[in-house]
Amino acid sequence: MFAKRVGYTIGFLTITVLFAADSHKKADLGVNASLNGLALMPQESPWRRDVTKDGVDPDSRKYLARIGLDKPLRPDFGTVWKGVPMGIPYVVVGKDQPRVEVTFQYADESDKVPYPIPPDPPIEGGPDSKGDRHILMLDRDNWMLYELFDAHPPKQAGKPWTAGSGAIFNLNKWKDRPDGWTSADAAGLPILPGLVRYDEVVEQKSLDHAIRFTLQKTRNKYVAPASHYASRLPDADLLPMGARFRLRADFDEKPFPPAAQAILRGLKKHGMILADNGSDMFISGSPHEKWDDEVLATLRRVKAKDFEVLRLGELRPVR
Repeated sequence: MFAKRVGYTIGFLTITVLFAADSHKKADLGVNASLNGLALMPQESPWRRDVTKDGVDPDSRKYLARIGLDKPLRPDFGTVWKGVPMGIPYVVVGKDQPRVEVTFQYADESDKVPYPIPPDPPIEGGPDSKGDRHILMLDRDNWMLYELFDAHPPKQAGKPWTAGSGAIFNLNKWKDRPDGWTSADAAGLPILPGLVRYDEVVEQKSLDHAIRFTLQKTRNKYVAPASHYASRLPDADLLPMGARFRLRADFDEKPFPPAAQAILRGLKKHGMILADNGSDMFISGSPHEKWDDEVLATLRRVKAKDFEVLRLGELRPVR
């Protein structure tokens, strides 16, 4: 096997992409397409790190009590809800997908490059959504991830797309965003690597990464791997962005259906990372017409008290 290494710079990122000359394993093209077992992040990334031996934060119980010990885990993804695919969709594109210009509300913290937006991209909540309107684009040939928040198509031909913020990630090598920067997510993290996807849970029967989740109230701080917060609340019993939960090792997942078991095993090994403000204990995933919503609903038997908050580390910004 031989490979070609290509380096280039986009904004603050210096990107080195390794192209395997004889590798034929690729993600499928299209909306919510299968990645065919490919991992979205390298093993050393925070998303794929094994946290089974990480220490528990001394204030774990206090943090969980603030959320509500009996608050259920809720899958915020599935088939269809009120006529719209339920979850955060993504689209896999090729290297030849034309790039389009995007203007940003938070331009100082966005990666201002053309984005590979297809003519009819999947928008979170549908084209008429008044929610977060994320668009996630995975370039399967260069293994690059492009993500937009509050994305809107141009109202006139020839005009650029608009978005609240945008970020790109080199999936070959983990790199933190600059301190204090957001991304397409409040915590400054990538979204797609933290989504529960049908192809991994049902087709591959495993979940080899942490899961993105939300809480209604968060602290005006962040911890690694996050780089940004989105709250004015200083309460010491609120969690900062980037906090990681781990499902307790003694939690019995065997009574759950196989797909739910795969998710629960992932929560024991990799945990879930607080990435945005939203409903309490909602875990994020991508929609798929083949999800079994009744199976996913069994996850509601899991409560906040079944988790541990892992040691937080340094709270930032330091004041």
